[in-house]
Amino acid sequence: MINSDKINISQQQPKKGNHAIVIGGSIAGLLAGRVLTNHFQQVTIVERDRFPEHPQFRPGVAQSHHVHVLLSKGQQILEQLFPGLVEDLETSGSLKIDWAAEFPWYNLFGWQPRFRSDIKSCLCSRHLLEWGIRRQLTADYSVQFLESTQVKNLLSNVSNSRVTGVRIKSNSHEQDLTADLVVDTSGRNSSLPKWLTALGYQAPEETVINSFLGYSSRWYKCPEGFQTDWKVLAVATKPPNDQRAGIIYSVENNFWVTTLYGINKDYPPTDEVGFLEFARSLRNPIVYEFIKDAQPISPVYGYRRTENRLSHYEQLSRLPDGIVAIGDAVCCFNPVYGQGMTVAALGAIALDQCLQSNPSLKGLSKYFQKQLAQVNSMPWLMATAEDLRWPGTEGAKPDWMTRLIQKYLDQVLRLSVEHPEVYQKYITVMQLTQPPKILFQPDIMAKILGQIIKNNQQFESTDRDQNIPQLLC
Repeated sequence: MINSDKINISQQQPKKGNHAIVIGGSIAGLLAGRVLTNHFQQVTIVERDRFPEHPQFRPGVAQSHHVHVLLSKGQQILEQLFPGLVEDLETSGSLKIDWAAEFPWYNLFGWQPRFRSDIKSCLCSRHLLEWGIRRQLTADYSVQFLESTQVKNLLSNVSNSRVTGVRIKSNSHEQDLTADLVVDTSGRNSSLPKWLTALGYQAPEETVINSFLGYSSRWYKCPEGFQTDWKVLAVATKPPNDQRAGIIYSVENNFWVTTLYGINKDYPPTDEVGFLEFARSLRNPIVYEFIKDAQPISPVYGYRRTENRLSHYEQLSRLPDGIVAIGDAVCCFNPVYGQGMTVAALGAIALDQCLQSNPSLKGLSKYFQKQLAQVNSMPWLMATAEDLRWPGTEGAKPDWMTRLIQKYLDQVLRLSVEHPEVYQKYITVMQLTQPPKILFQPDIMAKILGQIIKNNQQFESTDRDQNIPQLLC
């Protein structure tokens, strides 16, 4: 079983082979490439885009204009994989955030309390984070990048029992590239199911849960002279009726990324007037109040491909050796929960630990996919349980246990409005640094029972309260 609490990055391990190939050069691919350098003489990352020289948009990451959250757990892993990365990002303009103190969050029952804590991570754009990782990977590790190159199909031995490389295409020229291990990190558009079928294997079954969430984002210049004690500000939805939410997310260069989203096809507009009106319509208009006079520096970007999608590679009875899949190629989440980059980092650690514990590559494919399924299971349940609150969600219906957990977590949030120690535990779960079981500790359950007994009537927050709470300490 993969231990993500005690992360031991392998160093100077005996090499498993001469060459490993990573399909896809996004965050998951870069992190996989980094851990593969511990086990292979050479690592090649094949990417269909050409990477920009500076932190900026590239077509292969269509959603990069929107808010991307690096959770505390994700930052812990990045700091171990890439010593000095966080300092480099800060030099390039990223910010530090204390998630309990500097994140006013208007949730189901009003504003969450604010207090100082050690629950921290960095804030920056997806552009800057990916660029920073790629720059360090290029400078410090034996990784080669093949840009503007597509993988057309897998190569295999005569019996198709082992993948031996990939066929690539660049500038209309095709060639074969051999490898001891191929790692698919190509994301939601992965061709691996099709390639497995071509080799005589079954494609994995899929579970898709879709709440039909769409979001729109616009970048703003923070108003000159603006002084505040927060760095991220959010207004949440409130099931089953309030389907709209929004967030202001501070990034480098004194910019705000403002993302609005709506659930069950209540999509935010992508024109300027409609964007602002949608912000004003949130159950608390505070996001609108901050951005209405801010200077926009971008168009409004829309994105609607947000379904949760899980490919069950762990259930396949047969897999060829020499191929594994990781990141969104296996499990992609509704992006609104901010789990994707951190779960990709956890997957990279799982790959490293599997390579450490297996004496050879034989049997690694099936073993790794089973271990990865364990890594993905809790974030998947957290994301899909939230999406299943909405009546228009397709792909599954909440069973009695899901509904019970939803009601219990509502009580936790309600309790946390007046109990900062409860809210601190809730944040650590959301940041993936602690398991959800800490919210079921006896002291919290006792407080919730007392809360239920004391309040026979439904607790209601004062909606549209624009007074951000002060720091408690």
